[in-house]
Order: sequence, then C-alpha cells, then structure tokens
Amino acid sequence: MSISRNNFINWSLFLALSFIWGSSFILMKEGLKALDAYQVAALRISSAGLVLLPVAIKYIKAIPRNKMGLIILSGLLGSFIPAFLYCIAETKIDSSLAAFLNALTPISTIIIGVLFFKSKLPLQKVVGVLLGLLGMGILLMGEGGVNLSNLRFSSLVLIATVCYSLNANIVNRYLKEVGSTKIAALALSGLMIPCLIILWITGFFNLPLQEKNVLSSIGAGIILGIAGTAFASILFYQLLKRAGIIFSSLVTYGIPFTALMWGIIAGENITVIQIGGLAIILFAVYISNKEKKSTTQ
Repeated sequence: MSISRNNFINWSLFLALSFIWGSSFILMKEGLKALDAYQVAALRISSAGLVLLPVAIKYIKAIPRNKMGLIILSGLLGSFIPAFLYCIAETKIDSSLAAFLNALTPISTIIIGVLFFKSKLPLQKVVGVLLGLLGMGILLMGEGGVNLSNLRFSSLVLIATVCYSLNANIVNRYLKEVGSTKIAALALSGLMIPCLIILWITGFFNLPLQEKNVLSSIGAGIILGIAGTAFASILFYQLLKRAGIIFSSLVTYGIPFTALMWGIIAGENITVIQIGGLAIILFAVYISNKEKKSTTQ
C-alpha cells in the first residue's frame, strides 16, 4: 500500500515537471521576441527569487551554515547557469534540437555520479536511461530530424545538462536532510541581486512598456520564472529525494509529451513513428522506477 502510494506521488511529480519544463521552451521563445537572451534569463531567475523570498527569509536561520554554500551552488548549477545557456542557445537553434540535447541529462547524470560521486546504479536504471535515449532518437526522426549545423550554440545546451547533472548529484549526496522548498527558496532568492544587475546593465528598465510585444515577452519571462523555475524547482527537489537521482533526471524524457500536446493544439499531424518513440520513452521511465524501494522524504 505504501509503495503504491509512493509511486503515485512520484509519477504525479514526474508528469507535472514534464508539463512545466516542456512548456518552458515555448515561453523562452515568446520572451525572446522582444527581449534579449540575457534579459529573459535574468527576468526568469529574479521573478522566481522574488516569489520565494518570503520563504527564504522565514527559514534562513534554520539552515545549517555549512549547507549554505552548497545551496547557493545548487541554485547556480540547477537554475541560474542553465537559464542563460538555454536562452542564448535558442537564439540560434530550434526547440526540437534543444529538447534532444536536453535529453542527454540522464546519461550525464550517470557518468558524473559514477566518476565523481562513486554512485552505484542498478542495471535496470541504466537500461531505462538508454531506452529513453533511443525513444528520443526515434521521436525526433518522426519529426524530421534535427539540424546540428550550429555546434557552438548546441554545445551550450550540453553544458547546461552537465550543470543539471552536477546539481542532482550534489543535492542527492549532501542536501537530503534540507527541505525541498527551503533549498529552492534560498538558492533562487540569493540570485536575485546579480540578476537585477544584469537587467539594469542590459537596459531592461528602459524598455518601452507601452508596446504590446514588450509586455508579452516580459509576461512570458515572469511566468517562466514563477512556474518553470520557482515552482518546478521545489517539485524537482521533492522528486529527487523521493525517487532518486536517475528517475528524477528522466524528466527530460517527459518533455516531448508536452511538445506533442502543444503540437496537437497547433493542428500538427502525429506520425506512427512519433507515437512509437513516445511509447518507448514511457516504457523506459517505467523500467527505471520499477521495484523502487521506498525512500525517506
């Protein structure tokens, strides 16, 4: 009974994160219509930090001093650096390529965990990761493939996946005893000042707010920060502590489901190859979470 309930919660968190982060690509594109990449990323992080600031103020005294540096590092690796890398990359590459490269996160998580954190991984989880990667490849074949012509900007997404992987391993190893909301609140609120400085330097506060396209891009950036960073970070830290590092990293395989949903809404056709790729991804995530032992919150 307990294991069944845990699995239900884990899958609920997984699906919620897949939807939120899958929608983030659209919001980034909308933000980039009137803002530059640095402004979108800085607006995203500062909005998230502002929303979580009251929580950070409430709990800051309860956090052990020896954990504060790790929490700030978690914010840098898990939110701040990737936010800028993705926005800069998406000025030159399309969302399908970004999603494909983002799906390398589980592989990166395994490699970094084994090499630097001495992680021991069950074979079924490794198989699940590899199956998910296969499903991603099939899915993108059904969408016509991806263009790797701009390797310089594609490499920014790869660097972001390394940041995600390092963050997941750090939180899994050193911050298990710190509450998920506390980690997100302290990490993101601590990054508000550098983001506000970036917004000031890039001329964000002098933008013509009377123009509709500017307001639309700003709105997209704020929603991206509140939902895609603040709320999603709390959910991810919860999933990481409940289900483990590998299952949590497989959220990147759930993003195509959201992309497909938006495609259906936009009237796009769905191919048999795409359905097959999504089925393999779903099976891979199931394999990775199968027979998981209950973990403590």
